[in-house]
Amino acid sequence: MNLDEIDNIRAFNRFYTRQIGLLSKGLHKSEFSLTEARVLFELSAGGPQIVGKLATILGLDPAYLSRILTRFKKIDLITLRADSNDRRMRIAELTDSGKMIYATLEDASRRDIAGLIGALPQNQHDELRMAMQTIQTLLSPKSSALSDATRYPVIIRDHRAGDLGWIVHRHGALYTAEYNWDTTFEGMVAEIAAGFLAKHDSACEGCWIAEHKARIAGSIMLVRQSDTVARLRLLYVEPEARGMGIGGHLVDHCIVFARRAGYKQITLWTNANLHAARHIYEKAGFVLTSEEPHHSFGHDLVGQTWLLDL
Repeated sequence: MNLDEIDNIRAFNRFYTRQIGLLSKGLHKSEFSLTEARVLFELSAGGPQIVGKLATILGLDPAYLSRILTRFKKIDLITLRADSNDRRMRIAELTDSGKMIYATLEDASRRDIAGLIGALPQNQHDELRMAMQTIQTLLSPKSSALSDATRYPVIIRDHRAGDLGWIVHRHGALYTAEYNWDTTFEGMVAEIAAGFLAKHDSACEGCWIAEHKARIAGSIMLVRQSDTVARLRLLYVEPEARGMGIGGHLVDHCIVFARRAGYKQITLWTNANLHAARHIYEKAGFVLTSEEPHHSFGHDLVGQTWLLDL
């Protein structure tokens, strides 16, 4: 590589860090530095982490990371506990407060980026995304210790044209393949999507898409049930994207949105055999309030209603 190439990359780095505000004292006008936000991201995306492994993933000096985690613990963003298999190791995990703070940072980041690229036409959005993906692919080590979620961050964005049709298609295909449900389930999802598109109010309702490697990895929807109660609907994660915390991240995003919209509770309906989804809801704080047998989608099922007080 010659000096011109090196200087071009350095110039791009200076331009990019200035454009997205990384030179500011606090990221997105918050009290957190870029490094602290990266720690929160990894704990959100990867779940509970052994502190030593977290230092390796982030490329941080262990003593520096320890100071960050100590500060986070003091302000109730994380818990630190000894590993049950090795008492010498500590495990860091986000608290509910930590999840809310991270979701707030994510929301601010999305607003900043939306303002940055909002004037670009859609074809240039696609061009920009592909260019960034190319940079990530070319510069990522071929044998890297980084998690897939860290090398290729998950992006949560608002739905846009075509997304609801995709959600209907993927629900129908996945639930047939994984649970052998019949097409009446796809019909129900289509009705939900059509109702959302026909009358949704962006101030109190939303549909969000998770993207990984510039592809749709999952989705979720929050709709108004009453002035004080929101309903969570249509959570799904693509099979190849599971295990990365995407489902929990989508649910946390809905919870933060619901609080800001003034709701007091979030309710949802699911089925007892959807174990992965139920685990996500339990972890987010939802409580099972009722269940009832029913025959739907070609099977005998047990429907469940869950509730979260905000």
